[in-house]
Amino acid sequence: MIKQNIEHGHQADEILHRLAHKPKRNYLRDWIYGGIDGAVTTFAIVSGVKGAHLSVQVILILGLANVIADGFSMAAANYLGTRSEREEYHYYESYERKQIKRVPLGETEEIRQIYRNKGFSGLALDKAVELITADEDRWVETMMQEEYGLTPVLRSAWKSAWATFLSFMICGLCPLLPFLLNLPNPFIFSMILVGVVFLGVGAMKSLLSVEPMYKAALLTLALGSVAAALAYGVGAFLQNIAGVL
Repeated sequence: MIKQNIEHGHQADEILHRLAHKPKRNYLRDWIYGGIDGAVTTFAIVSGVKGAHLSVQVILILGLANVIADGFSMAAANYLGTRSEREEYHYYESYERKQIKRVPLGETEEIRQIYRNKGFSGLALDKAVELITADEDRWVETMMQEEYGLTPVLRSAWKSAWATFLSFMICGLCPLLPFLLNLPNPFIFSMILVGVVFLGVGAMKSLLSVEPMYKAALLTLALGSVAAALAYGVGAFLQNIAGVL
């Protein structure tokens, strides 16, 4: 959950309204994931090609190929990973429903031990077990959370994939824009533009953590800069080797 949305009122009607709705699915992490990788990998290509003193055409060809191919690859991987999470949840959910029908006493005892470990005892424990096992959906959801650590708030695999792909495309194209627009000193403009992207994505990342916004932004900028510097150095090194050979 994004931290600026966790503030809430504590009046009875406010609590009732809030708890009546399940937490919203959040795809910000997919945007951050795709944005950072898109900016880093594309600018690394730009830096490597520039370090090797190759032509602008090579930068554009390799950069655009990376944006499209790597962006799709990341989106596909995120789709499969998120789909696996959903499949895992439904697998265990189906298993628990079968167990409730096959061995209801054993499953009831599991609920009893779970709530005993939470500090319930005596009549309070009996009442908690009775209330939970009286409704199969509530019973299964409790077992999913307490036994497997899984929550019913499942994200869409397609939305996760699209968020990653679009973020990768947008942030990945930024380092290429100065070259596409044929600006003077395009590499300088590319560095400035990708620096802004790193800062922006880092600031977004702070929304999912307790880390201050400025710290998250500067950390992302620093890591992206290191990746770009390494790529530039490798490109220059290989260019020198090629010159010797």
